[in-house]
Amino acid sequence: MHSEPDSAHPLSLYALVIYLPEPLGGFLDDLRLELVPGCNPHAHISVLPPRPLPVAPEAVIEEARAIVGGFAPFDIELGRIEKFDVTDVIYISVEGGTEQLRQMHRSLNRGALALDEPFPFHPHVTLAQECDVGQVEALLSVASRRWSEFPGPRRFRVEKAVFVRNTRGNEWIDLANGPLGATPSGHVG
Repeated sequence: MHSEPDSAHPLSLYALVIYLPEPLGGFLDDLRLELVPGCNPHAHISVLPPRPLPVAPEAVIEEARAIVGGFAPFDIELGRIEKFDVTDVIYISVEGGTEQLRQMHRSLNRGALALDEPFPFHPHVTLAQECDVGQVEALLSVASRRWSEFPGPRRFRVEKAVFVRNTRGNEWIDLANGPLGATPSGHVG
């Protein structure tokens, strides 16, 4: 069980993500650096947004791996640049694969992995967050222009999800991979 965080030992947060493959991932990492210089990008879609765990991560990794393994590989297609009105987060919408992502999120967001999330689950790829309010519209414009210039495919196959933990400095480390199963009908159970 985690103890209360203090300045020397902040509470760790955990998430389950799907990384974007190259060349798409590299392009979006470069775009994120252009929008938010100094950030540490690794383009992804969060299936489980960051959350504390009431138990050691090892206790939930195998459970998460089993749940993810019950999903067949599927395709994700990225859409257009948008902005969440409440938070001013700039993101790329997910237009294909959203139902599979929602099902995976519902299946995982229970038990020790459960979190009463502050916003409804909305699959996306974050490009900029915590920006100066006065810069949001300009950044949105830059993101839209650069995204329209991307020549590669915006569709990719999801074959695994990765369980991650944040560290000091808001960097994330991979803890475990969870390969999707080969069941053609999608989620089992």
